[in-house]
Amino acid sequence: MASLGVNIDHIANVRQARRTVEPDPVSYALLAELGGADGITVHLREDRRHIQDRDVELLRQTVRSRLNLEMAATAEMEAIALRIRPDMVTLVPEKRQEVTTEGGLDVAGQLEALKGLTGRLQDAGIGVSLFVDADPAQLEACAASGARWVELHTGTYAEASWQQQPAELARLTEGSFIARSLGLRVNAGHGLTYQNVEPVAAIAGMEELNIGHTIVARALAVGLEQAVRQMKALVQNPRRDPLFGSTSS
Repeated sequence: MASLGVNIDHIANVRQARRTVEPDPVSYALLAELGGADGITVHLREDRRHIQDRDVELLRQTVRSRLNLEMAATAEMEAIALRIRPDMVTLVPEKRQEVTTEGGLDVAGQLEALKGLTGRLQDAGIGVSLFVDADPAQLEACAASGARWVELHTGTYAEASWQQQPAELARLTEGSFIARSLGLRVNAGHGLTYQNVEPVAAIAGMEELNIGHTIVARALAVGLEQAVRQMKALVQNPRRDPLFGSTSS
């Protein structure tokens, strides 16, 4: 049964649109936990477009579940992570011009640098996950880096047409199998919604799904606590749709 990490970046997006003090993502993290969130995820971007340093510091003091810090693999972000000490760091690619994270990290192309960063974070007691596409070469590089987790990029699956979704789901399922065979623990996220989350939640070995935008959008109608409860129910009790084939191990 997968757990649910709730990304609250989009709460901060609303605040930063006016450069004011509300809505405060720190307060909304508490509501997400009341709704059943198993963890809180934030992405501290280099340009600080939504989450701010102050947010991460206060979240570290107030989150009672798990704090997952998404960040680029830079010296600045490493120093922040070592100071704040989140429960987990998820290393992601980052381009300033992108609206949201596009695709997975090229671990194979920067393996030596990531080995060093991963080692230093894990030596400090911080779990490390690498956000990657479900590509065998990248997953093998993740294992070689010393990281203990991967987060499979589900954006391609989420954006696929209904005709192509089964093939993309099969790719994620195979990626989960390969990762686990390499000794890696498996999370997933990006672009998941109330309509497409269940087949991914049902993948064998899936430990956690990190979901944000769709929950915040639903919360505008039903409130954040209820929005998290609804997503948690789908993640923990996914229907097995014959369209997507077997999801057993």
